[in-house]
Amino acid sequence: MLWVKAFHIIAMVTWFAGMFYLPRLFVYHAMSDDQISHERFKIMERKLYFGIMTPGAAVTIGLGLWLLISNWDAYMVGGYYWMHIKLGLVVSLIIYHLWCGALVKRFKLDQNPHSHMWYRWFNEAPVLALIAIVILAVVRPI
Repeated sequence: MLWVKAFHIIAMVTWFAGMFYLPRLFVYHAMSDDQISHERFKIMERKLYFGIMTPGAAVTIGLGLWLLISNWDAYMVGGYYWMHIKLGLVVSLIIYHLWCGALVKRFKLDQNPHSHMWYRWFNEAPVLALIAIVILAVVRPI
C-alpha cells in the first residue's frame, strides 16, 4: 500500500503543478494583445490542461479512491472527520479543475471573460486547498 500512496502523492504534485501554472498562463494570456502571443498561449494552455493536469488529476483521484476503499473502516469509522473535510476539498479541486478546462475553451474561442487581475486571484484557490489538505492528512486535527 505504500507504493500506492507514493504514486498518489507524485500524481497529486503533478496535478497541483498544473493547477498552479495554468491560471498563471491565463494571467499572461489576458495581458497579451498580439495574435502571435494569443496563439502561443492557446497551445500552452491546451497542452498543460490535457497533457499534464488532467492525467495528474485522474491518477490522483484513482489512487486516492484505491487508498480510501482499502482503508474504508479506518477512515470512515471512529471519528476521523479530517477525511470527510479532505474529500470535500478534493471535490472542490475537481470543480476548480473543470472550471480551468472551461476557461481553456473560452480562451481557445477568443472569448476571455476576465481581466488579468481576476486570474491572479483565481490562481490562489488551489494554494489554500493544498495547505488545508496537507494539514488535514498529516496532522489530522479533527
